[in-house]
Parts: sequence; C-alpha cells; structure tokens
Amino acid sequence: MIRLVLAVFLTLLTLPARAAVDIQEVTSPGGINAWLVEEPAIPFVALELRFLPGAALDRTGKRGAVNLMMGLLEEGTGDLDAQGFAAARDELAASYSYQAYDDAVAISAKFLSENRDEAVDLLRRSIIEPAFAQDAIDRVRDQVLSVIARNAVEPNEIGRARFNELAYGDHPYGSAVEGTVESVAALTRDDIMQAHRDVLVRDNLYVSAVGDITAEELGALLDTLLGALPQSTDVADPGPAGWNIAPGIELVEYDVPQSVVIFGQPGFERDDPDFFAAYVLNDILGGRGFSSRLMEEARVKRGLTYGIGTFLAPMEYAASTGGQASSANESAAELVSVISDEWVRIAEGVTEEELAAAKTYLTGAYPLRFDGNERIASILVGMQMDDLPVSYIATRNADIEALKVEDLARVAKRLYQPENLSFVIVGQPEGLPGDG
Repeated sequence: MIRLVLAVFLTLLTLPARAAVDIQEVTSPGGINAWLVEEPAIPFVALELRFLPGAALDRTGKRGAVNLMMGLLEEGTGDLDAQGFAAARDELAASYSYQAYDDAVAISAKFLSENRDEAVDLLRRSIIEPAFAQDAIDRVRDQVLSVIARNAVEPNEIGRARFNELAYGDHPYGSAVEGTVESVAALTRDDIMQAHRDVLVRDNLYVSAVGDITAEELGALLDTLLGALPQSTDVADPGPAGWNIAPGIELVEYDVPQSVVIFGQPGFERDDPDFFAAYVLNDILGGRGFSSRLMEEARVKRGLTYGIGTFLAPMEYAASTGGQASSANESAAELVSVISDEWVRIAEGVTEEELAAAKTYLTGAYPLRFDGNERIASILVGMQMDDLPVSYIATRNADIEALKVEDLARVAKRLYQPENLSFVIVGQPEGLPGDG
C-alpha cells in the first residue's frame, strides 16, 4: 500500500512550471553545504548528492573501479545482503540511485516525509558502510563485463570509444568508465574499497534538496547522512586531458548497412564568458530537432540521415563540441561533406531570424525544466558543480535575450574551427575523400 501512495505522490510532483525558485543556501552544523528549495505542499523529499570528479579518479591500471564500486553500494550493508537491502528500501517506499560518470558520481534519493529518518539511515549505511561482499562483487562484475561486451559490438559505442581514445589518449577520458575486460576482471575487493575512499569525500561534495524539509532539518540530516565521510582524498588529480585527435577522417571498418559518423573539435569551458553565445550557436547548428541547420541540410533537403545532433561538452578536464549521425554506407561520404560545409558556414555567423528563433525556444523551454522536485534538485546540484550563483535561474533568460547577431558572429569565429574538425566513421562508407 505504501508503494501505491508513493506512486501517487510522484505523479503529483509534475507541477506547473515555476516563475521563480526560492533557493536557500544551507550549512549544516558539521559544515556541509547544500542548496534547498522548500516545498511543503507534498510530504516528499528529493535529495541529490554529487562527488567530483568521479571515475576520472580511477587509479592507474584500475579503470572501472569507481564504476564497479558505485554499482555495489545497493548490494548490501551490514547484515543486509542485496535482497535484504532492496526489501528494506521497498518497505520504506524509498528510491535510491547510484551512478558513475567521469566527472562525477551521483547519488539520488527520494523518500516520504513520514519515513525520512529510516530512509536516510538506510541510505547512510549504503554510502558509509557498504558490505562489498565477494559474491556481490562477482555478480556486479559480470554485469559490467556484459555491458563492455555489448558495447564492443555496438557501432555507436565503437565510434564514441574510438573518438575518445584518439582525442584523449591515456587520460581517463580516453576510455569508458566501465573499464576494459582486462582491467575489470583484475579488480579486487581492496581496489573497490580504495575507490570508495578516493571518491566519496566531503571536499568534493555538492548537495541539493527539494521538498518537505526545512533548512534546520536538512542540516541535521546531512550531518547524519554524510558526517562520517573522510574530508579529503590523496588520489592524484588526472590533470588536463588535452586534444590529440588529428583533423580529418578515421575509419573503423565494420560490416553494417549504415555508417555511424562521430565528429568533433575542441570547445569552450563552462566559465568562458562567451559560453552563452556558444550555447545559442550550438542550438542553431544542431541542437534543436528539425529547426537546426544540420537537420535542414542533411535530412530535410537530402534525406541522408534520420537524425543528427550537436552538443557542447564543457567537462572537468577538457572541453569539446561535436555531434553524431548515421547514414547508409552509400551516402555517408555526402553526409560528411554536409557537416564539413555547415561547420564552415556557422563559423561565419547566423541571421537575425535564426537568433530570434533560438531565443524564443531556449527561453521558453527553460521554465519547463522545473516540473518536479527531483528535476529541480538535479538542476540545483548541477548549478553548484558549474559554480553558478543562486541568481542564475532568474538571470539566465535575460542573458540569452541580450545576445546580438554581432556577438554570435564574433564567438562563432572563436568556437568553430573547420580546419580542426575530426571524424570517426564506423561502417563501410563509400566514396570517402582519399578512397580509390
């Protein structure tokens, strides 16, 4: 019955978009900082924890340790094995998620106000006192190895992996967070415990909470939940990743009817003063469905691909901009040509009409993100990770509206570098430059 009640509450959490979000900056008695949005209307709390940088802290030769460790946090604690932990969580109608990325590990929790203390205690035990039982290690390791095996034959994953390997080399960014068959197979319980000590430290912690909880209650909760974590780690920071991939085309021969095309070049850091202009440029080039230049040229006009999109990736140790698409082998070369041409064209700037349309979309869509406690909590913790002020939510749309065509023309020349554009193609494309 309690799970049914939670399901009702979760449905109700899809609230109308808010014109403003009242963010409180909270410091617990033990010195843990957090952002809070109180929402007492529904007796429910969404809690988001991030530890930076994440799997990029994998020690040399231990790639995949952080990912495996995070996968084991819900596999038992104390006298609870994996099934016992799941049963206890379900009995409380709580929800926990543990994820590993290169730039962060993420722990998300949702729980009812009436079960707050018990839900937080169970979450605390999973974070502070994971069992790391050998049978659980072996089971989750097998799951990770299955993911690695599946990715090794999936063209999109092959392409992304090869692009990252070429771009970032021996840096952790150059390999998947899951690790390799060899590195994961060799991981020991001691390696997993070391990864736990390396990553889950208070110096690298960011917290947000949204829901039925006061600042005083949140402060006490955080000390209970996280106060026993070590303050810092001695693991070496991996440092800048650099950019090592050569311009041009790298072909990975693979027997598939469609070629996967991955493309990219260096990009902007998130704190670059021109990042907003770059964000709008990306939207115009390939960030917004059928309205983007690349979709218009590659799909609507030529029918070369079902879909194509671009992104900005301002990561902790590198920044890039790029995109991905697929095309039949016989048309992949033309798709590459279209992408290259549009990279040249966007570097020359955009029109007033394109800028106006991008502004309308980006400012209109932004409030729609704030449609529930969990999503708001995720936004708040992301803002902290990007070192954005509390006022960002209120000023973000105005900053976009203030951009002029001249601003985008200047930034486009900085951002888009056709001479540095690199492609990785997975498939059997016909007629690539240099063929025959």
